[in-house]
Amino acid sequence: MTTTGKIRSSRARTRLADAGRGSETLTGPGAQILERFASYLLVERSLVQKTVGFYLTDVSQFFQTRPQAAEHPEAVTRNDVQSYIGRLAALGLTPATIARKVSSLRMFYRYLTAELRLEADPTENLVVPKQARRLPNTLTTQEAGMLMQAPVKVPDRFWALRGRAILELLYGCGLRISELVGLRLGDVNLETGYVRVMGKRAKERIVPLGRFARDAVREYLNAARPHFLGKRVTDWLFPSRQGKPLSRMGAWKILRHCVQLAGIKRRVTPHTLRHSFATHLLEGGADLRAVQEMLGHADISTTQVYTHLDREYLREVYRTFHPRG
Repeated sequence: MTTTGKIRSSRARTRLADAGRGSETLTGPGAQILERFASYLLVERSLVQKTVGFYLTDVSQFFQTRPQAAEHPEAVTRNDVQSYIGRLAALGLTPATIARKVSSLRMFYRYLTAELRLEADPTENLVVPKQARRLPNTLTTQEAGMLMQAPVKVPDRFWALRGRAILELLYGCGLRISELVGLRLGDVNLETGYVRVMGKRAKERIVPLGRFARDAVREYLNAARPHFLGKRVTDWLFPSRQGKPLSRMGAWKILRHCVQLAGIKRRVTPHTLRHSFATHLLEGGADLRAVQEMLGHADISTTQVYTHLDREYLREVYRTFHPRG
């Protein structure tokens, strides 16, 4: 094996060991099964280490309440899993937490069904406590406009140009904060008006750049980026003064300061701008499938939450203005 191959192998073992800490109390067959499951999640599903750790912790907790399941997971029945869900509810866990734990078990048994060719999946047709649907927090179009103008209030011209470019990309392209700070110079094409984004699970998508975002990024590249970079050389779109990519917290601090300058009193996060991007598109008549593509959602049901938000707005208008509302 080459030196590079040994390093990659070592890194993979380290990631697997870190992800498997949720199962370290198990021994024997149960621990071995979870180790293979962790490898499957990391390698085949391309999940991040932290997420894999959550999956392993949830499955390990199920094993601990049912020791026989760790020895013979194929012998677990739907009644066993349903009883476990009831126990979680009796302990006072929220429906959201229970749903996450059930999702972990479903993924685990989906994996086992493929690996061991189980005759039946015990996680099918489970009765799970219903969750109250939380609608995403969004800005009004007026608030979004105020926020986009906020950076000009900062005396530091270079800071203002960078802040405006960051805000225009978050709101104008619906980017996640991790996607924003992960952008490189080659990902942004100002001539054709597109940005290439690497989303979750290394899934690439192309998102249009509106004229406001293009102008903001162009001005930032011409003046502010060279100022922050100095003599260092890097292809990160938003580099720190050390030449490394701007941290997520650094970008969030810029947003938070702009929110204060805009006079918006409620909490606004980078994801608020992503939610606002989707909501304002749909309110303007955009096709749901197009919005799904721009957001990078694998399942359109994830995007459909914004249609619920739109219906809530219509319902509020009806209640406010109709004489029998």
